[in-house]
Amino acid sequence: MSRLAQTAGLTDVQQEILSTVRDFVDKEIIPVATQLEHRDEYPTDIVEGLKELGLFGLMIPEEYGGLGESLLTYALCVEEIARGWMSVSGIINTHFIVAYMLKQHGTQEQKDTFLPRMALGEVRGAFSMSEPALGSDVSAISSKGVKDGDEYVLDGQKMWLTNGGTSTLVAVLCRSDEGHPEGTAPHKSMTTFLIEKEPGFGEVRPGLTIPGKIDKMGYKGVDTTELIMDGLRIPANRVLGGTTGRGFYQMMDGVEVGRVNVAARGCGVAQRAFELGVSYAQQRETFGKPIAQHQAIQFKLAEMGTKVEAAHAMMVNAARKKDSGERNDLEAGMAKYLASEYCKEVVEDAFRIHGGYGFSKEYEIERLYREAPMLLIGEGTAEIQKMIIGRRLLEEYRFQG
Repeated sequence: MSRLAQTAGLTDVQQEILSTVRDFVDKEIIPVATQLEHRDEYPTDIVEGLKELGLFGLMIPEEYGGLGESLLTYALCVEEIARGWMSVSGIINTHFIVAYMLKQHGTQEQKDTFLPRMALGEVRGAFSMSEPALGSDVSAISSKGVKDGDEYVLDGQKMWLTNGGTSTLVAVLCRSDEGHPEGTAPHKSMTTFLIEKEPGFGEVRPGLTIPGKIDKMGYKGVDTTELIMDGLRIPANRVLGGTTGRGFYQMMDGVEVGRVNVAARGCGVAQRAFELGVSYAQQRETFGKPIAQHQAIQFKLAEMGTKVEAAHAMMVNAARKKDSGERNDLEAGMAKYLASEYCKEVVEDAFRIHGGYGFSKEYEIERLYREAPMLLIGEGTAEIQKMIIGRRLLEEYRFQG
């Protein structure tokens, strides 16, 4: 284990899980990640390995066949996986957000139906809030679910689904005006629908189309897609929690978990960038000595290491706050904001240390340089995080005049 990004107070079980995951990353992910990423190839063998390790059930309760571990354990595993290849961490993140939402908000029938198969990785989750025209403005969602007897009919277009093609269960946020009179606040007339589908692209069930993968600058391998609903019929018992109008709160609860995950991904990518930078600096020589002996490079390494350590500490704090049952939107927002910004900076410094070679696809840092920007926008932009942080700080430090 490296000296940086250590976590105090872990149990023997947590340490064993992390050691197993780190060994898997070093042997099964890092050696093939850049090659698969350049081909934009889905990491089938890696995913099968994660299933064998039981990671798809890491946070699912033992009564449903999972390991029943904490958000902290999950976040630390994500950090390790992202250190190997960030795309792989995205594959399990969306799965876990859906599993978490089911665990926290699902009916007993929904939990019994989905969680045991999700724990095994047989059912794979994706979730969807965004649409082509709304960005961060969730209140502007236009997709609708209309009650028709014992079914709902869903229409609309969703955007930026991670696992859109490979998933078999998608949690989708739509408007549902039934029981919510005109003038109701937008966030109180939204419902999360659980949509079962076949994996793949095209029409994956009547009324539901996954057009194909979106071609991205980075974050390759994992499939990012649109989702088009046109008269899609689903049974009423696939409303998450069984009651309409709660979707916004359910999704925001899941997104808090997602923000801790994105923070963990930022920590993992930054740690890998530091490893690459500090290693290269000790091998590359200029003016008769390794560049690591030049003060300018030592200053960069000092800044990089400090940022890795600080981001990790904030991520751990946010995860532990959520595990305690306390509200953690402030801590999750801070961790996501800091870790993603520091990740970008550490990766860029490692890129600079590599000089011209960092621009070559032969070097791993080139891949990291294209992956880091996704963390600046995933699960809410930096600007959204700062809005959340600012509002919460004003709540905590309300002026008593």
